[in-house]
Amino acid sequence: MTKTETFLHAAAHLLGPKGLSTDPSVLSPWLTDWRGRYTGRALALASPESTQQVSELLKLCAVHGIAVVPQGGNSGMVGGATPDESGTALLLSLRRMNRVLELDPVNRKITCEAGLVLQVLHETAAENGLRFPLTLGGKGSATIGGLISTNAGGNQVLRHGSMRALVLGLEAVLADGSVFSMLTPLKKDNRGFDLKQLLIGSEGTLGIVTAATLKLVPALADRAVIWAGLPSLQAARALLLHCEEHAGQQLEGFEVIPHSCLQSVTAYLPDARPPLAEDHAWHAVIEVVADKAQAPALRELCEAMLAAAFENGLVEDAALAASEAQAEAMWLIRESIAPAERAQGAAVQHDISVAVERMPEFVDTIVPVIEADWPGTRAIAFGHLGDGNVHFHVLAPAGANEAAWQEGDAEAISNQVYDMVVAWGGSISAEHGIGQHKRSELHRLGDPVSLAMMARVKQALDPSGLLNPGKLI
Repeated sequence: MTKTETFLHAAAHLLGPKGLSTDPSVLSPWLTDWRGRYTGRALALASPESTQQVSELLKLCAVHGIAVVPQGGNSGMVGGATPDESGTALLLSLRRMNRVLELDPVNRKITCEAGLVLQVLHETAAENGLRFPLTLGGKGSATIGGLISTNAGGNQVLRHGSMRALVLGLEAVLADGSVFSMLTPLKKDNRGFDLKQLLIGSEGTLGIVTAATLKLVPALADRAVIWAGLPSLQAARALLLHCEEHAGQQLEGFEVIPHSCLQSVTAYLPDARPPLAEDHAWHAVIEVVADKAQAPALRELCEAMLAAAFENGLVEDAALAASEAQAEAMWLIRESIAPAERAQGAAVQHDISVAVERMPEFVDTIVPVIEADWPGTRAIAFGHLGDGNVHFHVLAPAGANEAAWQEGDAEAISNQVYDMVVAWGGSISAEHGIGQHKRSELHRLGDPVSLAMMARVKQALDPSGLLNPGKLI
């Protein structure tokens, strides 16, 4: 037998008939990334059912020099879970490892395996009067391990932070098969480096997350959703500060949408209607939440907050959702921007951040520059103004050939956008990670000292470079 055949035989013996497949029809759905940009090949698909099996499998991989590409729900945006075209890497899925290991409702924490789907986590928490305060559009497929590995964000980062803030404990298997186990959270632990934070956001390049202990929060008793019409992004920033002052920790979401995005969504969704009667240059979707004690005063709080905003000239118009159905309709507009954009044709997307206070000026500066330098394009910015992260998309000129445009102008546009982001002291990746899509840009624009430190850590933990090669580092 060849070395590869020897490995596959040993892996099949370890994992059993459900744990390893070389069937092309089984592998095919997992070989292309969510956005359809990258397609690779894989030696096989491994689906272990326990941390012990992951450990033994990585020991086998280390002995035989087999690269491993971990994959959660395959809902990433930067090709971080897609193998290359060589066909020599093992695709590793933890979707069989989807158990809740422990739920502690009193101390508001849950320990689960990495393959648990986010929506199932939400449902489990809700059944116990709690919630996990991170959600995103792909919650029906995204797994906890993938969310941790990419340090996922979402619409609730403003109040609760990204995955880094929600992971209390972690278990992971390293490249040599050793198991890093620190699932029990401690309020105070000063034994040197916080190693779990090193693994969070490392995109599977330092270790394979197999389980985590996560923070839960009380279930909401009520929420209020507001749609505000604004003359500018500067006005949106002023309104955000106003809402933070009035609502404090009850302010959970603040998303900004330019008028062009609203138009795209209402054209895309047959039943969608603009929440306000008149047109506005910018819009904000604001969510204020309440627990049981706060719920009776929630609507009064929001009405007073809006009244003061009108009095201070911070908004042109606003609507407070009168029902949960209206609230959902408002959020549906925000969540439908990406598919509405895709329906219009080719576009290049950028997930960027700058200092929160500089974001309005940055957007006002970069949009006209890009549109002037690339005639026929349309630049739009939308998203999480409250944490300095917007999605900056540039739509191709009408009638452009998508494949040719993506390989030509789109790449040059991205280079220009990232140059401007770095010049403003920002980040070229706010919440989607680096993967393979942004790897060259990270190495072109990143701080040399930071990059060298990351390379040393990678060399120390994965000296043979077997964990998710070609991604991030």
